[in-house]
Amino acid sequence: MQGEQIPHKMLHQDPFSTWLGIEILECEIGRCKVGMTVRKEMLNSMGKAHGGISYSLADTAFGFAANTHGRFSVSIETSINHIEALNEGDYLEAESVIEKVNNKLGFNIVEVKRGDELVALFKGVVYRTQKEWE
Repeated sequence: MQGEQIPHKMLHQDPFSTWLGIEILECEIGRCKVGMTVRKEMLNSMGKAHGGISYSLADTAFGFAANTHGRFSVSIETSINHIEALNEGDYLEAESVIEKVNNKLGFNIVEVKRGDELVALFKGVVYRTQKEWE
């Protein structure tokens, strides 16, 4: 399977990302950009988006980009810095770019933005298995 097709297959098989309303905006080998809109049921008790929302969007972009190299890749370490609070109706985009890939590991940076504003920064490491996408 060609690498840029893998994220589309992954999204089709991912009920959580589908529930979030994530859509693939751009995809190529080593890079994937996804987007979604914050809905009312995603808010916390303070009326702001739960931190897990931007994390999940970034994590999805991260997983999609990591798998574009054709091998099943699974996260082994991730972290996020929440920079700005998010509101109902905000449209978010997360772009994951693989900074480095070797035989067993991949290192990604994901920027989450609301328009041109950086709202979160996610970093992740994936383990690249030997299993290939079909």
